[in-house]
Amino acid sequence: MLFFKQLDFIFGQRSEVVGETVGFPRFVAASEGKSTASLTTNGRDAALEASATKLLRMLGINRLAPLLRVEWNPRLRTAAGRADYRQNLISLNPLLRAHGGAEIDRTLRHELAHLLAHFRAGRRRINPHGAEWRQACADLGIAGESRCHTLPFPTQRRRRRFLYRCPKCAQDFPRLRRIRRAVACLACCRQHHRGAYHAHFQLRLVRSDGRD
Repeated sequence: MLFFKQLDFIFGQRSEVVGETVGFPRFVAASEGKSTASLTTNGRDAALEASATKLLRMLGINRLAPLLRVEWNPRLRTAAGRADYRQNLISLNPLLRAHGGAEIDRTLRHELAHLLAHFRAGRRRINPHGAEWRQACADLGIAGESRCHTLPFPTQRRRRRFLYRCPKCAQDFPRLRRIRRAVACLACCRQHHRGAYHAHFQLRLVRSDGRD
C-alpha cells in the first residue's frame, strides 16, 4: 500500500534572535566556538541533546525525551534547522555556529517545537506552523516565534526540473526531484475531502527536463 502524503509547500524555519527568554535557561552547544568534544562521528551533539531533553522533561514530556536526537548536518544550506518527527531528529546548520549561542538555542527550540507539536497531536494531521506549533513554541519559551529565519546564509539557486500540477485547482508545484510517492494537493483535500488524501487531487507531472 502506498504511503500517502499531502503537500503543503509553505514550510519555513525561523526568525532573528530577540534575546534570552525569561523563565527558561539558555542552552548552548558545547561545540560552540572551537570545542567539539560533545560531537560524535555521525555529527550528533550530546550537549544539545541533553539540553533539548531537559526542556522536554521540564514540560513533563518524558516519553519523547529519551528518543530525541540532535545533529549538525552540513547538507543544510539555507535552512537554519530541520525537524524530522518520524525519527525524532533535529538537524542544525553548522553555519549557526558563526552566529553565537543565542541563535543555536533559539533554533533548537524552534525545531523542538515541531517535534513537540507532532508528539502531542498523535495521529492527527497538523499544519507545520499552525496553532499546535505556536503553542509548543510558547511552552518552550519562544512565544511569537516567526516561521522563517533572517540569517545571512548564502543562497544557492537550483532550477526546479519537475513541475507538478493539481488536476482540481491547477496550482503548480515545482520540484527539484521527481516525486516517488502518491502526493495530493493539500488545499484541495482540505476543501473537498475533510483534509484526507484523495486520489482525485493527486499531483500530475506536467513538465520535466528529461533527466532524473
